[in-house]
Amino acid sequence: MQTIVFGGGGFVGSHVADVLSEKGYNVSIFDIRPSRFLKPSQKMIIGDILDEEKVRESVKGMDVVYNFAGIADIGEAANKPVETVKYNILGNTIILEAAKQANVKRFVYASTIYVYSDSGSFYRCSKNACELYLETYQKQYGLDYTVLRYGTLYGSRSNLTNSVYRFIHQSLTEGKISYPGDGNEVREYINVLDAAHGSVEILADEYRNEYVTFTGHHPMRVNDLCVMIKEILKKNIEIEYVQPRSDEHYKITPYTFIPKVGKKYVRHCYTDLGQGILLCMQEIYDQLHSHNIEKGLQEKS
Repeated sequence: MQTIVFGGGGFVGSHVADVLSEKGYNVSIFDIRPSRFLKPSQKMIIGDILDEEKVRESVKGMDVVYNFAGIADIGEAANKPVETVKYNILGNTIILEAAKQANVKRFVYASTIYVYSDSGSFYRCSKNACELYLETYQKQYGLDYTVLRYGTLYGSRSNLTNSVYRFIHQSLTEGKISYPGDGNEVREYINVLDAAHGSVEILADEYRNEYVTFTGHHPMRVNDLCVMIKEILKKNIEIEYVQPRSDEHYKITPYTFIPKVGKKYVRHCYTDLGQGILLCMQEIYDQLHSHNIEKGLQEKS
């Protein structure tokens, strides 16, 4: 089955592309720059999702389209409302139109649990709009979809915009964790590998034209996560809570009362949070160690 993953070079998209390849799908990755995680069996297409002709040509012959492209950071979206409309709403609609013309069997869209909330700023607005576009394309043109509403993801291939990555990176480089809040905020952390497997398993017919929520199995306070990181490292890590700059993020729950409720997807086999944190630490440690070696070699030369 022919599959294209827009934004397939990024944090979540690259893992989903890998799972698709493992499951025997023929995978093309469309991204603004070459993917660092490209597998030999995967095809790389470099392009901009606002380039209608490039998108249309790339989608031809595809059975399934995934869209992870666009602005994914709430803070960035809050500061760039126009860019968020361009890449999250217009960009997704350009891909939708190409999928309609190509008679794609399923359009899988990466949304967020913030659609349940009144937090999330322009990021939430853009995701809400795209979900409505998906519904309307299905009603008017018969283009089937599945919406993936992701919660708090963590794991390999992330960066400093990811809270868990940032906590570990700060611990290893500064000896402290700085968090905008009081630490009592509650999250359900889900490993990106678990989310990626679920994001492929939803291609089953039962998830056609459905909303699927991906969050972790156990609610945890942010302070407890920080203490866990501190205990795993066995270092005197300072945990600093600062006044948040805005109310873009929810405190306890993303939910406010709305009529459209999605199914929560729960995998029976999942990554233990402590084990997942260890894997993140190893990856970040290796990155920092590699950078220091390269820096030392440059200084010697």
